[in-house]
Amino acid sequence: MVQQKSPVLDKVFHALAHPARREMLRHLAGGERNLSELAAPLRMSFPAASKHVRVLERAKVVRRRVVGREHLCRIEGKPLEKANVWLEGYRQFWEESFEKLDSLLAEMKAVEKTKAKRKNPKRKETQP
Repeated sequence: MVQQKSPVLDKVFHALAHPARREMLRHLAGGERNLSELAAPLRMSFPAASKHVRVLERAKVVRRRVVGREHLCRIEGKPLEKANVWLEGYRQFWEESFEKLDSLLAEMKAVEKTKAKRKNPKRKETQP
């Protein structure tokens, strides 16, 4: 895998590193929410929630608009899509690794089975 510098990905993963911000994104997946709605389930103050939203905004994962005194937030998909594409390469790596491991385990079981048959040729195999 090629390592590339990507300020966009760095900001996205920094934003996703905090559980409160991930929870905020989970709520925003259902649609636009005001800042109070994002803060309430986390039992945090408006200023604390606002700081977390600012991190999400810097990563361009969330867009905030102010209507009167209300701060409305919504998810922006492009940066998350870039993060998903980056992660996808690792998913493929792990799937291939697990397939190799499955093959190796099947081979090891077959060898053990053969050894057991040679050791006790008269013993009948029992079905599980």
